[in-house]
Amino acid sequence: MDFLIRLAHCHFSFRQPELESLATLLEVDLEWVYYSDKSPYCIVKLPDEATARALVARSILAKDVYELWGQGSVYEELHADVRKRTASRWPDYEHRTFSFVVDSFLGKRSSGKKIEIIQSFAYTGFKGPIRMKDPQEKFWVMEEYEEDLSHRTVNLDQPHEPRMIFMGRYLGKSTRDAILKYDLKKRKYISTTSMEAELSLVTANMALAAPGKLFYDPFVGTGSFMVTAAHFGALSMGSDIDPRSFRGKEEENWGPPAVTHNFKQYGTESKFVEAFTSDLTNTPLRNVQFLDGIVCDPPYGVREGLRVLGTRSGKAIEPVIIDGVPAHYRPGYIPPKKPYGFEAMQRDVLGFAARSLVTNGRLAMWMPTAMDEMDLPLPMHPNLELISVSTQSFHNWARMLLTYRRLPEGEVSDTALARNKADDEGASADDLNEFRRKVCISNLKSCTSPS
Repeated sequence: MDFLIRLAHCHFSFRQPELESLATLLEVDLEWVYYSDKSPYCIVKLPDEATARALVARSILAKDVYELWGQGSVYEELHADVRKRTASRWPDYEHRTFSFVVDSFLGKRSSGKKIEIIQSFAYTGFKGPIRMKDPQEKFWVMEEYEEDLSHRTVNLDQPHEPRMIFMGRYLGKSTRDAILKYDLKKRKYISTTSMEAELSLVTANMALAAPGKLFYDPFVGTGSFMVTAAHFGALSMGSDIDPRSFRGKEEENWGPPAVTHNFKQYGTESKFVEAFTSDLTNTPLRNVQFLDGIVCDPPYGVREGLRVLGTRSGKAIEPVIIDGVPAHYRPGYIPPKKPYGFEAMQRDVLGFAARSLVTNGRLAMWMPTAMDEMDLPLPMHPNLELISVSTQSFHNWARMLLTYRRLPEGEVSDTALARNKADDEGASADDLNEFRRKVCISNLKSCTSPS
């Protein structure tokens, strides 16, 4: 069956991958009939109405879904297509209460014209009373215009017709309202680097968060990804090299971490597993495949250089004993750290994911890049398949959401075109982080708050 999905007109490179990920989660076949980044409408083939409702109900970047009754570039074509597709089904709706909505994207219609459009569908023979509130059936006529009337330079008195017109029977809405629920302005515990609600929810969808799954964020910060993975029912845990990020500066050393306030706020305390201090190169987690999803926004090392546990010299430090107790066992101990390479960090994330994800488990990792490096090869690993690449652009830099799938044992991905870039020579944070130098050190005023 053909279904029309009305999409949010934003984050264009994320919209298709999100719906494809949700189709994978539901284990259904999704066929694209029509899609354009320039359009808020797409047409897909799905097995049935229940599948269409379930698919869109999980989406953040879709708004709602309709059974497609017809389409055309002019109303004559639309009416002909409606008759062709649905004439045999009109008796099914003959006595049901119904409503009609005319929606114009980048265009305007007067009330009188909308009534005229609605009356043009009188041939369907619907006799049930019109009820605008809670009708049994909702029918939508959706017009898509080329541009906003307010920006047109031609004579506005001339007729302005839509580029495409769709007619559909409303089936259900998405969970896009969750963006308001998880708005950072309303959240109890955040920091300057907390990921915005919309893309945090999308990231959880890309990684297939769902009940019965275990998710992990190795750069947990204030827990944005843990919270959204829990929203979709996954158990979530995280770690960070700086415990103050998730514990909070004012919390007691052994009290509940501050990040738990967010889970309590949203009623998902039962989905919180743990937050602990660790860096990815010295993780206490067992080297086995046990994670269903890894979601992370690794630090970019702009405000502060990247760090990892260890000493610059690489030599072991003699233990210090204070009152008979090794210093590293005492509360408040801060272990030594050394500069960490940006490219090394990305390779370590992929290596950890390959070791820790179950078969078909997913890694959804954000990666920043300078605008002049958008076409460079991406990080890859032979045990991980790169599923999708979605980009959010800023002024002089961008960040990409890279989604990977853990391949079954015995299968390998083609990494011939993979990013094969070593860290620059040097020992300082600036030496080891080209992104830090290119984007923010050289042009600090125009940098748009990367972490």
